[in-house]
Amino acid sequence: MSERHPIIAITGSSGAGTTSVTRTFENIFRRENVKAAVIEGDSFHRYDRLEMKKRQAVAEKAGDKNFSHFGPENNLFAELEQLFRSYGETGTGQRRKYLHDHEEAAPYKQEPGTFTPWEAVPADTDLLFYEGLHGAVVTPEVDIARHPDLLIGVVPVINLEWIQKLWRDKSKRGYSTEAVTDTILRRMPDYVHYICPQFAHTHVNFQRVPMVDTSNPFIARDIPAPDESMVVIRFAKPKGIDFQYLLNMIHDSFMSRANTIVVPGGKMELAMQLIFTPFIWRMMERRQRALGSL
Repeated sequence: MSERHPIIAITGSSGAGTTSVTRTFENIFRRENVKAAVIEGDSFHRYDRLEMKKRQAVAEKAGDKNFSHFGPENNLFAELEQLFRSYGETGTGQRRKYLHDHEEAAPYKQEPGTFTPWEAVPADTDLLFYEGLHGAVVTPEVDIARHPDLLIGVVPVINLEWIQKLWRDKSKRGYSTEAVTDTILRRMPDYVHYICPQFAHTHVNFQRVPMVDTSNPFIARDIPAPDESMVVIRFAKPKGIDFQYLLNMIHDSFMSRANTIVVPGGKMELAMQLIFTPFIWRMMERRQRALGSL
């Protein structure tokens, strides 16, 4: 953790909804005039799209049915921790981009599914913002979770997570239900060992719970809408959180435990704005004091 060069990390599995959380933070950064160095978790995958497909085919031929993007063998955990460490110490580090589609790849004159060259994070940013799969990973070799000043987990209930992934991969990537189901099953061991444990290290967790039937996610035609959901927000350390203020500001919210507030799904962004804007204020105040003391 660093007062001069703070780090915010959003962690959650593929299809969990971390991208929508990122949009909320982008709005906060724009409003509060905060310059963030944005890091996409996909850029720390070990292999590009073509190489990953080749290695997956080899793994399946060898009988490995659990080859996935979730585990350490296919990710650069050490390099990600080094970026967090370097940024916390100096305000810079090495990053790259993963180019998901033709629109992202065109400015770089590269193929989709490839990485841009490594480059230095700009030296004049106020904080580092990470969004991806592994912002709180802890293994015998790395402890990424110890570096962020603010760690946020995004964890829909599992059936909703699967519905979101099925919808995205089928409608936007052209995959069949069977192909997406195979991916879900293949990832399950790494999901259990490398995704779920992260949420024991996060400072705040957001879990969306649908209020409609999601008992069979593989035949669901639509993603439950925010207004058809509730969001469970759990604080690891609730000291300093003004729950009464949140209850007053967010209609139809309630406390389910001493460290947990439940809000309507359609109010999730409002809740994030109310909760995290003061975090950003305090973070920037500490940064200015620390820089002023140099």
